[in-house]
Amino acid sequence: MTQIHVRARPGDVAEYVLLPGDPHRARRIAQGYLEGATLYTEHRQLLGFTGTYRGVRVSVQTTGMGCPSAAIVTEELARLGARTLIRVGTLGGATPAVKPADLVVATAAVPNDGTTRQLLGGAPYAPAASFEVVEAAVRAAREHGVPHHVGLVMTEDAFYASTPEHARLWASRGVLGFEMEASAIFLVAAQRGLRAGCLTACSNDIGDPQLVPDDVLAGGVDRMIRVALGAIVTLAGG
Repeated sequence: MTQIHVRARPGDVAEYVLLPGDPHRARRIAQGYLEGATLYTEHRQLLGFTGTYRGVRVSVQTTGMGCPSAAIVTEELARLGARTLIRVGTLGGATPAVKPADLVVATAAVPNDGTTRQLLGGAPYAPAASFEVVEAAVRAAREHGVPHHVGLVMTEDAFYASTPEHARLWASRGVLGFEMEASAIFLVAAQRGLRAGCLTACSNDIGDPQLVPDDVLAGGVDRMIRVALGAIVTLAGG
């Protein structure tokens, strides 16, 4: 049967799925990186496409912004046969060491969000990426010659609530940056027996209200996508 939000049927969605938050980015990935990509859903602007990359069948599924939407999409993808999910998005840097357009490979996400709290009934938990996905992403970044950071991110709900002081406090605890979906994706994936990862390009420093110039960020996003697809090839045995 089709799902409520991701209007697709088993067979439409590949085993390997990239998860951008932005539907426009989903379309750009499908058209610019995949061969033979076809649209399998556009319900609620949660655009989903399936094509191939270097012989591996890959889907690109929009999650929307924030953990509630990302958790729904992850749950429904599990029901549709997905087995490896990699978020590809942006984050705000928590420290100047993470420079504009830098690639960040998340090992885990501090769950400062309401969705994971509800799913867990308030129990303490550490949403983590799958080791195999992190390992494959780091390998791909090295092979592509892409500078990268590997470590903690924080997942938050309130985009405009973060302050430079908040960012630097969490940077002192090892957090590289802030984003809005990883903790829910990691948790639901763990509950459903999926592998999951998160790659992000730095869009700004939390202490700087201005985003990275479009052309600079576009370069970072391109590198992130190529690393994510390279990781999928590795995970698929390529």
